[in-house]
Amino acid sequence: MSIKAENLTYIYGRGTAMEQYALKHVDFEIPDGQFVGLIGHTGSGKSTLIQHLNGLIKPSEGTVYYDGTDIHSEGYSLKELRSKVGLVFQYPEHQLFEVDVFSDVCYGPKNLGLGREEAKQRAREALKLVGLEERYWEQSPFELSGGQKRRVAIAGVLAMDPRVLILDEPTAGLDPKGRDEILEEIRQLHRQRNMTIILVSHSMEDMARYADRLIVMNRGEKAFDGPPKEVFEHYRELEAMGLAAPQVTYIMHELKDLGVPVDDEITTVEEARDAILKLLGGGKDD
Repeated sequence: MSIKAENLTYIYGRGTAMEQYALKHVDFEIPDGQFVGLIGHTGSGKSTLIQHLNGLIKPSEGTVYYDGTDIHSEGYSLKELRSKVGLVFQYPEHQLFEVDVFSDVCYGPKNLGLGREEAKQRAREALKLVGLEERYWEQSPFELSGGQKRRVAIAGVLAMDPRVLILDEPTAGLDPKGRDEILEEIRQLHRQRNMTIILVSHSMEDMARYADRLIVMNRGEKAFDGPPKEVFEHYRELEAMGLAAPQVTYIMHELKDLGVPVDDEITTVEEARDAILKLLGGGKDD
């Protein structure tokens, strides 16, 4: 089992008049190779949760395990953990600091103690994986577009050869083309490397399309945990939390209410297209 949380609780301002639960008794296990979507309204505890998974925050109560070991046990190397559980923040500027892109991506492997040539090789491979053209490698990362900065930030984590990649809103602020490119690259990493992906996003459409499993946070607690289709069946409860199902799910529910014999558990445009074509006699099964 790759990552496990037991009774994970985090309290801001503990013991003061401002005491507030950010996380409350959260339990889950994420096996190797799973693509997990993490959703919740602003302030639901998502960002606090993911920062626990590579030891940036220590729980007030409870335990985080990586491959069966408590990450805060005596003698455990958090530096080594962070080479295996990589976190890409929502704002890439928080992770970029070197004079040029290539040096920035080399920093992680060098910090792990790798030799100069191996660090360079890892940087080259990581930058190619995220699709950043070589003509940008000698530029300052701060001269790049938002999407390019995100690619550099992801490459910097990939260069450390993690087994788990956590991404906090990696497509925020990008145009539709940039968003799709980033998400497709993340999906390819998941498929080709069997990498565990934990993706935080507000886009229900993206979650329905890419994730194997959704964990829904609400007011610091885990509200739902399961395959996207099962979670989105609770769209009324999600609405009460300030969330929603993918728009196509609402359309299919409305069609069914009108008497059209469609599956109201459909969550992606592709599924809706195939279902409607089948009804019209032009589906794939004909």
